[in-house]
Formats: sequence, C-alpha cells, structure tokens
Amino acid sequence: MKDTIDSGESGHVASWYAASAVPFPDRPALAGTDECDVCVIGGGITGSSAALELAERGYSTVLLEAKRVGWGASGRSGGQAIFGFGCDQTKLQRIVGRDDARKLWDMSIESLDLMRSRIRDHGIECGYRAGQMHAAIKPRQREELVQWQRLLEDDYGYRSLRLAEADELRELMATDRYIAGLIDTNSGHLHPLNYTLGLNMAAQRAGAIVFENSPVTSVDEGGERVTVRTPGGEVRCRHVVVCCNAYLGDLLRPLRSRIMPVGTYIVATERLGDDLARSLIRNDMAVADINFVLDYFRLSEDARLLFGGRVSYSKIPPPNLSRSIRGRMVKVYPQLADIAIEYSWGGFVAITVNRAPHFGRTGRNIYFAQGFSGHGIALTGLAGKLIAEAVAGTAERFDLFSRIPHMPFPGGPALRTPALVLAMAYFRLRDLL
Repeated sequence: MKDTIDSGESGHVASWYAASAVPFPDRPALAGTDECDVCVIGGGITGSSAALELAERGYSTVLLEAKRVGWGASGRSGGQAIFGFGCDQTKLQRIVGRDDARKLWDMSIESLDLMRSRIRDHGIECGYRAGQMHAAIKPRQREELVQWQRLLEDDYGYRSLRLAEADELRELMATDRYIAGLIDTNSGHLHPLNYTLGLNMAAQRAGAIVFENSPVTSVDEGGERVTVRTPGGEVRCRHVVVCCNAYLGDLLRPLRSRIMPVGTYIVATERLGDDLARSLIRNDMAVADINFVLDYFRLSEDARLLFGGRVSYSKIPPPNLSRSIRGRMVKVYPQLADIAIEYSWGGFVAITVNRAPHFGRTGRNIYFAQGFSGHGIALTGLAGKLIAEAVAGTAERFDLFSRIPHMPFPGGPALRTPALVLAMAYFRLRDLL
C-alpha cells in the first residue's frame, strides 16, 4: 500500500475519512466583488462554527476556503473530542490564575455540550460515540492520572471520570500494554470530516455563502471596511474572522510566530470484522496514552482500527509512514501484525508554546482563533461561537481566552524547527524512562 498524503478525487487529502465522507456539493470559487457584514477565512470547524453562529444572528456572512471545506486538520484529525486543553489545568492556573482557569475549564466542558447539541439539532451524520480514555504505560504515569482525577473532581467538580486498573483494562481491551486508564464518559469520538461538512452545511442553510478554492492573498483594513482578496475577487466587509490555524502561512505575519505547525499521522486498517474489532476495544471508547509523543486510536464505524502517532516538525511526511505507525500499533495489539493497512494520511495541527489556545484580535475588526494544540474537535466549535458573540458586541468570554499570554516560538521561522527538534529528543527520551 502506498502512503496517501496527496489529495484524493474529492479534493480532500486521501484518507479513510475522505473515502467515507457524506456527499457535499462543490462550491464555486469567488469571482468578482462581494459585500457582507463578516468574512470568515477557513472552512474547518472553527470557521464553519463562526459562520453558522453569525448567520443565525442575522449577519450576512461569506466564508472563503482555500481548498475544500474540511481540507485541513478539521477533516483529518484523530477525531477524539476531549475535555480541557492541550495544557493541563494546573499549568493553566499558573498562567491565568485560579478564577479564570475555572471559567476556561467550564467553557471547555460547554464545548462538548455544544458539539453534541449541534450534531443533534442539525442532524449531522458523523458517528459520534461517547467514551474516551487516557492510558498509563508506566507507574509514574498511573500516578499522574490519579492526581489529575483528584484535581478535576476536587477543584473543578468534574464527576465523569473513573480510574480503571490493569485487570479491568484487560477486560475492556485486548492488550497488556496499559497499567491504568482514566475513562471519561463525557468525552467521545466522531468522524471529523463528516462533522465539519455537516456543520458547514448547517451554516449554509442558515444563510452563509461559501466559496471553495478561494485562497486569501491579503487582508487590508481601510476605514470602516476591510478588503479580503483572493486570486479571483475580493470581499468587502465590516469584520474578518481568521480560522486558518496550522495552515495560516504568511497571511497575517504577527500571528505566525505564536504557533508551530506539527505533523501528525494516522493509518486505517482493513475491515476487521465485528468480532475482532469489538475485542480490541469492547466499550468502543477512544484511547490516547499520555506519553509526550503519544499514540491515539479508536474503532471506525465500519470496524477498522484508526491508529495515530508520530510527529514531525518538517514539512515532509516521514518515510515509510505506514510501516512506522504499524510498528506502534502492533506494540499495542500484537494480534494485528498480519492485518493490512488500507489508508494512511497526515496533516498539521498548530501548537502554542504553552499549549493553551490563542484567541484575539489584530487591528480593530479582525478576530482569530488558533493553536488548539491537539484539542480542537470540540473547542474549535466553541471558538466560532465566542467569535460570533464578540462580533455581536458581547466579548467577555472571547476576551477571557484572549488574555492568555502567548510567547513567540524562539528563533523565529528559520530556527524554531531545529530548536523544537532538540526539545522533542528530550521528551522522547523521557517517554522511554
């Protein structure tokens, strides 16, 4: 099997997600001049959520997507919808203080509720299933899970967690790799591309106008209006919402230094059959270990194992991708050694230095949300809602996120990748200890 990082027939990156996507009609490229209240840049979950909320509030809304709706991380990710943020709550308390950390936590839980309500209210067919587990491989990691559960229960009143020990895990999963797991019944997993497409269709039904294959080349503020240009035309608007995340490129240079695109990669096995698939994860939860360079996996709706891992700080996919991830998969499930890999793909997520999300404004009328650091499935949906609230004049919740301080990555664009590669070598070594 050839690794499939290139685009498939639909215009999305070739993946199991693209192969099993719900029908989504092509949208034209922008041609000529359009006028609206708000122009949203980016057709992932954040942009589609913002467009939906804005259109429902009565704002004329145009969404510009450089390729296809869901082409970026929103349509390629591991699909695990998890509470909290890329950094833990203890770190967030140090950054913003206890009171604001509690408010941010509450909004992270709201993001899960919002995701589920949108799936229900808009009839989005994305195979959502409840249940997610963070797994410990070593005794020190088990202790981390114990402390994590205690903090979230005692300080945040979060009662959806349960610690499963090794004996129970062997009943739930056909593997001996893990010695404990923190199971959360409030988190879950879904088909991320179908969720994104469904959210975007809901935005269109609410009145948002969507253009695909319309990469934005410039955003120019002038007076009361902002002009957003593409190769085929321009949009003149009062507000701009930038939802590009890891695929921002050089569009808004002041934002670029606060995020780092990191490659992550996934494989999908051949269909395993119901009996074998159910034996791997008997309660159908999603799983992620707590190594710094982590493995994450879950079952698909058609009885495949979707297994992700590896990270890359270059723009080049790792060689022998399928073989490399297969090796990680077989460490968890040796019984899959002879199972074929039918799809492999990857993409970039944006991380921040502190792993907290980066929201804010640049100029008077340009809003952005980025740097979800691997926790984007649910939180991006809330980000779109908070931006819509801010555009409508109620910015308190958006501003709470925007007050999180963010340092630029050291070394600038030229040197940040080598610096991070050195840092990652340390964390990979720590994972082995």
